[in-house]
Amino acid sequence: MAISLLIVNFIEVNPTQAASEKTNYNVSTSLVNDTIKPVRMRAKLIKERQKAAIAELTKNAKAEQAKMDAQAKAEAEAKAQEEQKQAVTQAPTPTANTTSQANTQNISGVNKGTFKLSFYDPAVLGSNMGYGGVAANLSVFPKGTRLKITLSDGTVWYRVVNDTGSFAAANPNQLDVAMPNSQVPAAGILYATVEVIG
Repeated sequence: MAISLLIVNFIEVNPTQAASEKTNYNVSTSLVNDTIKPVRMRAKLIKERQKAAIAELTKNAKAEQAKMDAQAKAEAEAKAQEEQKQAVTQAPTPTANTTSQANTQNISGVNKGTFKLSFYDPAVLGSNMGYGGVAANLSVFPKGTRLKITLSDGTVWYRVVNDTGSFAAANPNQLDVAMPNSQVPAAGILYATVEVIG
């Protein structure tokens, strides 16, 4: 009992010493680092996952855009081909006068030689004639004359004479081919063998 009182008295007499013994802690830097390391690693992992997710979304968006572009291009080409077919089937039939003129000047299946080809887009000029026609000197090819145009690389176009132009008087051996601007050959001017087929 006496010992207990002495301890109590000692603590009461030296309160400063007792308090300092309770609060004097040394916290090491390595302990702090070890404690926050999992938090830092988790934050880094979240950031990496976000970056990977953004990269994947960007990749998917680019692939989808490329797919849409290819589809739009294919649809445009299909539409242009359909317009060409319609223009050929809807081309005006020759009148009796032009038929006799065609018979005297252009015998079906006759090779008319090499012609210079230029190109124009009727839609740009506000015309709804489509892309199945050509403009020509009408004294050489009357309206309604069907032509087989063979390029030097073997490509064949079938067109109907449905127009003329200011070029025609001075250039009887030239055809102005209707074609969408997007499909006009890069050279701009070509040469081809032209045959009358009807």
